[in-house]
Amino acid sequence: MELLKDAFPMCERLPSSNYEAKKIVNDLGLHYEKINVCKDDCALYYKEYSEATQCPVCKLSRWQPNKGGKGKNKKVPWKVLRYFPLKSRLQQLFMSTKTAADMKWHHEKRVNDGVLRHLADCEAWKKFDQIHESFAMDPCNVRLGLATDGFNPFGNMSPKGPGNDIDVFLRPLIDELKELWEDGVCTYDASTNENFQMRAAVLWTIHDFPAYAVISGWSTKGNLACPCCHNETTHYRLRNGYKICYMGHCRFLALDHKWRNKKSQFNGKKERKTAPKRLSGDDVLKQIRPLKPIIFGKRQKKQFLEGHGKFHNWKKHSIFFELPYWRTLLLRHNLDVMHVEKNIFDSVIGTIMNIKDKTKDSLSTRLDLKEMGIRHTLHPIEVNGKIELPPACYTLSNDEKRAICLWLKNLKFPDGYSANLSRCVNIEERKISGMKTHDCHVFLERLLPLAVRDFLPKNVSDALTELSNFFKRIVF
Repeated sequence: MELLKDAFPMCERLPSSNYEAKKIVNDLGLHYEKINVCKDDCALYYKEYSEATQCPVCKLSRWQPNKGGKGKNKKVPWKVLRYFPLKSRLQQLFMSTKTAADMKWHHEKRVNDGVLRHLADCEAWKKFDQIHESFAMDPCNVRLGLATDGFNPFGNMSPKGPGNDIDVFLRPLIDELKELWEDGVCTYDASTNENFQMRAAVLWTIHDFPAYAVISGWSTKGNLACPCCHNETTHYRLRNGYKICYMGHCRFLALDHKWRNKKSQFNGKKERKTAPKRLSGDDVLKQIRPLKPIIFGKRQKKQFLEGHGKFHNWKKHSIFFELPYWRTLLLRHNLDVMHVEKNIFDSVIGTIMNIKDKTKDSLSTRLDLKEMGIRHTLHPIEVNGKIELPPACYTLSNDEKRAICLWLKNLKFPDGYSANLSRCVNIEERKISGMKTHDCHVFLERLLPLAVRDFLPKNVSDALTELSNFFKRIVF
């Protein structure tokens, strides 16, 4: 802080120490609360347990063993959660005339012409407003989205995320969200110079697919991994790949769609099923209410709810259903499209360029195709006592891979449009690797159709172009 004051002598009010800086932050309402946590993530020492000396679940001491030395009388907790209160931070958004006006833009300045430009144009927002009219009447009320990407409450102290125990750490947030919904908080609006009772609601969460299981409580592994198809998920275990694959996607097409009858192009069967029903919040509650709640904590034995993997895939009661409005939401959980794009990009590029350890086209894959009786031209063949894989129409030759690498190496973009993709290209090894999430986003949506259209058969390049356009329509 002293260095900053020397560098900016004109700023006389700069704090001279870290302590003074923290005092200013606290006065602005941007402080945080320290909450002790059980060593095994069983519970927080919070509210009724704030003065407890041992965990209410596993009975482990709240404090670490005293090792003597300096500060030997000081009690040190096993873990500390730093919680950033939500109310004061939302109030700060209304303290500036500019940000206060922006908070009401969706109501006062948005053009409502049926075009999806803002979150207020989506069906989930509109449905929420229809159900909760008193909330929607005040444009100052705040709608929130919860992103959990990279959430780890202890950083380096805990190399793994909290996993299923995340509900323990979400307790302070859920309690505050319930207060913001039921009572609200008195807030000053700088744009109108008036006080109002601000309320807030979480409309959805945003995360990758593994975190979907942690937040929603529906396991994204096993036979019933799909949270949209739920107990109607079509699954098949591959005997050679030792994985579960999920088929029957044609059920989402129109009943008279021509692809429903193309057995050889999919799983070797005509599709006669219809799309599964989307579960509403009431449907979810009906399924989980009879199930016994699990006990959180790292020391607990692995717990399975009755019927798990057979009739449902629930592994816990999600804490979000404690919010009074959660069951009424049309879309409770969203997948982060950037994560999805990176995973798909890695699989597509790894396969068409036949990159070792990245391609999905392996001997076990071909053997599974043979066992299923589909894609006969790709079945392994034995030549002179050796098993060989016939070349696939979706893989590039060495010359074609080299041409794509040279093209990408010399490709130029406008400033700020993309990172330097040439650093991800190895021309000698004819390989593309090391792309960040945004790089994959740009390549998948903008470059993939151009890269493959001159090298792959039309039916393959058309499919990849459609895939690219699909993500382009989602993002834009």
